[in-house]
Amino acid sequence: MRWKRIELFDLINYVLIVLACICMLYPFINVAAVSLSSYTAFVANPMLIWPKDFTLGAYEEILSHPILWKSYLNTIIVTVSGVIIGAFLYLITAYPLSKSHLRGRRLFMLLIVFTMLFNGGLIPNFYLMRSLGLLDTLAALILPALFSGFSLILMKNFMESLPEELEEAARIDGASEPYILFRVVFPLSMPIVATLGLFAAVGYWNNFFNGVVYIRSVEKWPLMLFLREIIEGSKMMEISTGGNAAELGAGTVPTETLKYATLMIVMLPILCVYPFLQKYFVKGLMLGSVKG
Repeated sequence: MRWKRIELFDLINYVLIVLACICMLYPFINVAAVSLSSYTAFVANPMLIWPKDFTLGAYEEILSHPILWKSYLNTIIVTVSGVIIGAFLYLITAYPLSKSHLRGRRLFMLLIVFTMLFNGGLIPNFYLMRSLGLLDTLAALILPALFSGFSLILMKNFMESLPEELEEAARIDGASEPYILFRVVFPLSMPIVATLGLFAAVGYWNNFFNGVVYIRSVEKWPLMLFLREIIEGSKMMEISTGGNAAELGAGTVPTETLKYATLMIVMLPILCVYPFLQKYFVKGLMLGSVKG
């Protein structure tokens, strides 16, 4: 009788997991299907899960846009620079804070936690960037999101879980502290570094607000501002035609398929990177959250 209850329980779990996967995957599948379908097929069935009247017109239109590739390059520069510089800062900050003999350790941690609860706000940050001469530069997209107290605490807790015997053995062999950090601690900390790096990469890639506030030149737009431009242009086209696709020119791509194709182009890089770093997620977060 017991095995039947367990079997029923497992069946219910599988059903719930499958339903959850369908709910999470369907929006992505729908976006991909609409972006590859004709506008007539979209109007007939907006809930498409498979392309109908297959066409690449929307992608051809987006990929020929002169701002797309420049926006892509800007976003890649910001994301890669922010992740690398941020990882370096987390390492050199978390390593000394993970040592219980560090003087003023509690005070430093209190100040770090304080930054998690309070910040200067939009206007002070804007004036700070202006006083530093960083308005309308890519640095203005990197610096505000470069350092996070939460991420620092995760890395510090992870380093505290590492065996101290490894560092002591390196010191006996005459290794300096920088050598121990980058040749001993850093390789062992790759799970948390990869986890925080992916968090930072997704944050930089999807960052829209900083671009709106700090960037003025079109050639310095990040990818999210380009996406906004496409969506706003689509809205204006809908207004001008009254939502009637028949009034569009023969060579004009309908607004809905154009928006969906843009979403796919913006999402694909992160979707390609995520599977390679997914294995670090659970290990990095679990080990980084054991100690307080």
